Amino acid sequence: MKVPKSSMPEEVKKHKKVVLFCLSEGKKNTILEEGKKVLVGDMGQTATFVKMLPDKDCHYILYDTTYETKESKKEDLVFIFWAPESVPLKSKMIYASSKDAVKKKLTGIKHELQANFCKEVKNHCTLGEKLGGSAIISLEGKPL
Repeated sequence: MKVPKSSMPEEVKKHKKVVLFCLSEGKKNTILEEGKKVLVGDMGQTATFVKMLPDKDCHYILYDTTYETKESKKEDLVFIFWAPESVPLKSKMIYASSKDAVKKKLTGIKHELQANFCKEVKNHCTLGEKLGGSAIISLEGKPL
């Protein structure tokens, strides 16, 4: 996800920007959710993947974000634990207990955050604040 194999603009647009993971039916395995990914070329704004988040189930999200600080441009992997308020407590506990095991399998994660409401990941300012506070001046090319 993070290391593109090509620098050609058309090829870069086909790289994954966001992928969603969930637990299997029996809650025994973590699986990549089919059809729940956003490619770089499809990423108009953060809201693109927020629309895919279910309000009745937890998910893990791997987000390859680009942002700019006063010093430089950066590209980091962000691990988001999606646990909406409407999810039953038992499900939240199962996801929370397996979160560290999932993170160990995903190398290169620089930031982690937990989101319980869509506005926490939809709003660029809120997401930027969680990534680096006032040092961030733009997220995904949009000024904060």
